[in-house]
Amino acid sequence: MLTENLFRTLPARPDTAPPALVAIEFDGQNLQVPAGVTLAAALLAAGVDRFRTSVVSQAPRAPYCMMGVCFECLVEIDGKPSQQSCLTTVRAGMKVRSMEGARALELALTGEDDGR
Repeated sequence: MLTENLFRTLPARPDTAPPALVAIEFDGQNLQVPAGVTLAAALLAAGVDRFRTSVVSQAPRAPYCMMGVCFECLVEIDGKPSQQSCLTTVRAGMKVRSMEGARALELALTGEDDGR
């Protein structure tokens, strides 16, 4: 089983300035990550290897496709669950949490009897 993180940030070209860093929080840990990249790429570059757990087996999951198809990169961003980190640009001050199991659903109160 592969356990080594294969995601690496390429070194900056000699004729360009290094990327600016922004501060975010992931599961209570403060991180300095590159600005202007997706949240998934920033977390992977910071060494995060577990973004969520699977609903059925609770197995650790991390980004796979990096283009919004597989939904393995789901995280909670600023209190909003089930956000695709590969489609979200990182911004300073984000508070990100890993998703644990299934998302809780809220029932809308409409005042109508739904037959249950």
